[in-house]
Amino acid sequence: MMGFDLIFGPSIERGPRNRRIYLTFDDGPNERATPAILETLSVESVPAAFFMVGDHVRRFPDRAREVLAQAHMIGNHTFDHVKLLFCGPQRIRTQLEKTHAIIESTTGCTTRAFRAPHGYRSPFLISMIVDMCYTVFGWTFGVFDTAKPGVEVIRRRVRKRLKPGAIVLLHDGDGYDPGGDRMQTAAALPGIIPDARNAGYEFAPLSDLLYKHF
Repeated sequence: MMGFDLIFGPSIERGPRNRRIYLTFDDGPNERATPAILETLSVESVPAAFFMVGDHVRRFPDRAREVLAQAHMIGNHTFDHVKLLFCGPQRIRTQLEKTHAIIESTTGCTTRAFRAPHGYRSPFLISMIVDMCYTVFGWTFGVFDTAKPGVEVIRRRVRKRLKPGAIVLLHDGDGYDPGGDRMQTAAALPGIIPDARNAGYEFAPLSDLLYKHF
């Protein structure tokens, strides 16, 4: 992992190895799934992080504001979900800065978190991350909920892969389709949360893992 860090810069892919875990949702906001997920998180008093696509924030500003209103962390997930590994430095900078500005103007949140679409980072990314005071996040495991395998399959996959400090990757949107259906993930969440608690885990805010910038 150290070699990858030297090429692509550091990325946080797991928290401290204790009984805390971290829920994250990518590719939103989404008109249907985001409110459904927020409702479950509110009922269960669970914090989460939402890595948002800039173009979706532009389309669904009220949904983005609802995420912040419930005190969840918002992160930058590029403007239109491009694979940064195949982009030049100017396009990468535009993707990050445009999304940063849209999130800030829409929600009032100055985000300090970034996650690359598909986890594909670029050597060109490092200097921009430093300039923007970002912390880059990966994930410990995903469950391929984007394939819509079924509510109980999503729930079971999360339950089987839980481990101390895990950053869990789920999706409240489709990075390429603003109207994409992520209601299976939303429907799985009311089962995922008690499963984790019954296994002795507690949910913590991903913001606890942000680098401190001075």
